[in-house]
Amino acid sequence: TAPTMAPTHVLRCCQRGLAWIPVIFIALVVCWSYYAYVVELCIFTITSIGEQIVYLIFFHLSFIMFVWSYWKTIFTKPANPSKEFCLPKAEKERYEKEERPESQQEILWRAATSLPLYTRTGAGAIRYCDRCQVIKPDRCHHCSACDMCVLKMDHHCPWVNNCVGFSNYKFFILFLAYSLLYCLFIAATVLQYFIKFWTNELPDTHAKFHVLFLFFVAAMFCISILSLFSYHLWLVGKNRSTIEAFRAPVFRTGSDKNGFSLGFRKNIAQVFGDQKKYWLLPVFTSQGDGLTFPTRLVNVDAEQATVTLHPEPNKR
Repeated sequence: TAPTMAPTHVLRCCQRGLAWIPVIFIALVVCWSYYAYVVELCIFTITSIGEQIVYLIFFHLSFIMFVWSYWKTIFTKPANPSKEFCLPKAEKERYEKEERPESQQEILWRAATSLPLYTRTGAGAIRYCDRCQVIKPDRCHHCSACDMCVLKMDHHCPWVNNCVGFSNYKFFILFLAYSLLYCLFIAATVLQYFIKFWTNELPDTHAKFHVLFLFFVAAMFCISILSLFSYHLWLVGKNRSTIEAFRAPVFRTGSDKNGFSLGFRKNIAQVFGDQKKYWLLPVFTSQGDGLTFPTRLVNVDAEQATVTLHPEPNKR
């Protein structure tokens, strides 16, 4: 197996390296935009000192918040299921030896009696990840790119080279918000100088290219980010992940796309927390532990013991 292992390892290293290309691209564009705005526009093009100062203060505020939230989205590790969701050693060995799916499910049902699980597979079975060898908590999914089970997984984002899930979803929303604000601010303040260069009201200097290009790039990113940001705000309001929006979670009573929705205000608090003073800062304030989530079903806790202890006869 040694000869086959080496190329696989090399391939994985190459994949990991290539995965950083979109992030490096964004970083280069942001570094250029900083130079173009601060040096070429504010220092070389704008003549009014008052205008320079106001623009530079607001530019740096949006720049800092954008970079901070982007950094947190990239480098916050995805949260994984805790040890309690792993099968005990003896049960795991039995599960691996067992060939019949019905018997495997019986093992999983027994292990799941002590776990707070409300969602099932489409067929009504316990959700188990063979790759990670864990019973999946509610809203947890396996990410093939990260090769791990991620709590409240939303999607894998190539632009941050990370999985967006429970641990960094708030940071991702803020990253979209501040990148939109950054681009809108640039586009709005550059516009008058863009027109002056375009109509040759200002002389042709090396700043012309940067200012023209700055407006085009900012406007282009604005349009693309706006649609994504709007969609994710809608998801937050509904308390759905991207995965759940495409495939409704399945509960004991059947699939329910609004199964985790607690009402607009509570849905927002789930992601951003109770204290509004922290909402706009990329610090972790999401509610819960990522393993269990309140559902809109009434008296769900009272039913939990009966349903897990006595699985339906056809599942045994």
